[in-house]
Amino acid sequence: MSLVLDPAAQDLLFREARTANTFTDEPVTDEQVQAIYDLVKYGPTAFNQTPLRITLVRSAEARERLVAHMAEGNRAKTATAPLVAILSADNEFHEELPTLFPAFPQAKDAFFGERVVRENSAALNAALQAAYFIIGVRAAGLAAGPMTGVDLEGVRKEFLDDDHTPLMVVNIGRPGENASYPRSPRLAYEQVVTTV
Repeated sequence: MSLVLDPAAQDLLFREARTANTFTDEPVTDEQVQAIYDLVKYGPTAFNQTPLRITLVRSAEARERLVAHMAEGNRAKTATAPLVAILSADNEFHEELPTLFPAFPQAKDAFFGERVVRENSAALNAALQAAYFIIGVRAAGLAAGPMTGVDLEGVRKEFLDDDHTPLMVVNIGRPGENASYPRSPRLAYEQVVTTV
């Protein structure tokens, strides 16, 4: 193999990792979530921007409000997962750029003065960070169940504000019985990679 990462770690993060649909009732602690974030915050983004925002849904009342916005097929999963996170993009991320990108603090105004530009950049870079977050969940020995089958506008109104755009809901925990579907096919290297 041409990879430096240990094969067991490769399996944990990619080959054996699966999207979970059921979970055990073992809790996911704040310490685990902090460890996940402290690892994945180093993933690269444009201008070192950090638009991802994570809303942890822990209370029964908040869980009930969230479940009401989930697609029918996702309601039971979200109702029973040990932890649920709403991942969103902060469209005002540029306010932090003078601190986060000291090499060019003027980037805040030079590139991100217009709201539509910020929204596009926040969506792309928060999606990158969401992918890192899912890998981080796996690195913690947990499983993630990311879902976009949700009324995102309803979630925004219920949990966020106009400056935040929800991207997905992620159920988190240890996989339960029959947690995943059989592995689906993937495209071969030759179907994806072109050399010019």
